[in-house]
Amino acid sequence: MKKNPSPLLSIVPIIILVLLLFATIRIFGSDALNGGSQIVLLTTTSVCVLIGMAGFKIAWKDFEIAITNNIAGIATALIILLIIGALSGSWMISGVVPTLIYYGVQIIHPHFFLASTCIICALVSLMTGSSWTTIATIGIALMGIGKAQGFDEGWIAGAIISGAYFGDKVSPLSDTTVLASSVTDTPLFTHIRYMMITTIPSLIITLIIFTIAGLSHDASNTEHIAAFSASLATKFNITPWLLLVPLTTGVLIARKAPSLITLFLSAAMAGLFALIFQPQLLHEISGLPGGGAESAFKGLMMTFYGTTNLQTNNVGLTELIATRGMGGMLNTVWLIVCAMCFGGAMTASGMLGSITSVFVRFMKNTVSVVASTVCSGIFLNLTTADQYISIILTGNMFNNIYKNKGYESRLLSRTTEDAVTVTSVLIPWNTCGMTQATILSVPTLTYLPYCFFNVISPLMSILVAAIGYKIIKKQPQ
Repeated sequence: MKKNPSPLLSIVPIIILVLLLFATIRIFGSDALNGGSQIVLLTTTSVCVLIGMAGFKIAWKDFEIAITNNIAGIATALIILLIIGALSGSWMISGVVPTLIYYGVQIIHPHFFLASTCIICALVSLMTGSSWTTIATIGIALMGIGKAQGFDEGWIAGAIISGAYFGDKVSPLSDTTVLASSVTDTPLFTHIRYMMITTIPSLIITLIIFTIAGLSHDASNTEHIAAFSASLATKFNITPWLLLVPLTTGVLIARKAPSLITLFLSAAMAGLFALIFQPQLLHEISGLPGGGAESAFKGLMMTFYGTTNLQTNNVGLTELIATRGMGGMLNTVWLIVCAMCFGGAMTASGMLGSITSVFVRFMKNTVSVVASTVCSGIFLNLTTADQYISIILTGNMFNNIYKNKGYESRLLSRTTEDAVTVTSVLIPWNTCGMTQATILSVPTLTYLPYCFFNVISPLMSILVAAIGYKIIKKQPQ
């Protein structure tokens, strides 16, 4: 019988991973995802393989099979990520996202600024699938509006981040959402629908807090909002017809159409609307003189696969409408493939099983299972300083435990997002926390007490587990 490494020895690769990630993030900052983190993952994979082969006589073939199976298991997710890149570009350039923003900012009232900020950031993040893009663009504009109205920067940043991470968490365009569902073998829209059970109550509580805080504040300056809306209307042809794209996407999701089909049709429809409503932008993107069909075709293709940078008279708007297309997803794809190599090596060596055996001792019921997952996810966010790696490790560590105890995979995928995605921004040395603090010019510990959605979400996950609402337990394996 093959002997597995002890839990103490099994944690050695993770310790090395944490130390190397700490050094990488300290040196590269938010650019660590451009290659540094990937190299760290491959390095720790080699350490894991070395321990397994030299100390426990595990054949290289076993490692190769485990790594291949891991990567094969996320093949669909990688394709989805690439289509998401095309979708993000087409939704922006076609005017879908600008139209949503244009109508959204019209509802801002000074007394409801914090709640409106949270809602607007949630909608933008939901449509773009990126909390980083939302915070770095509309978030900066809202910071200026909030400061002009006399709000404390901690409150403004908390409202921005709460909304942005709500959208990031439940958007089918979000790479973390796709990653959490794929790592746990949960269909994407099944994962999203199940998350609503914990996410909607968390958002409602958050909005109540922001509404009460806003009503007690005296704010009356709305000039920034008018300027931003005017810039949007100048650059894009804003029309309600563009809302047919998100409406159609919502119908496809409600009818449980396959993720790939839904996302592809949504991107194609947005591309068609770009040709109809924003031909001048496609000509600008293509850079070809004279315009015409050739210019429009080139601009549309570049919108799907490449980087676009349209200039406006508003700096915040210029940053908001910049897109990365399918090419912008390649760093995430690269990171996921490298993380799958590490997860495969940890599985083949028996180290992952050895570590999870320690957690099993504390799992007596549903609450303890979910609470252990939440604590592990937050711990990995603290130690690995990266939400992608934390999602992958949490999913891999608990996947078999949930199966053996008879829980559905959607419970693990939801708990992983409740614990990892939303808390990453609350940690000063995490790539998310470091990036958002830099973008908003607000220290992480300053905005942390006001990120109510991010703090409530993991607690809500444990509370729903305690209630037992829609937690279906099958016959344990």
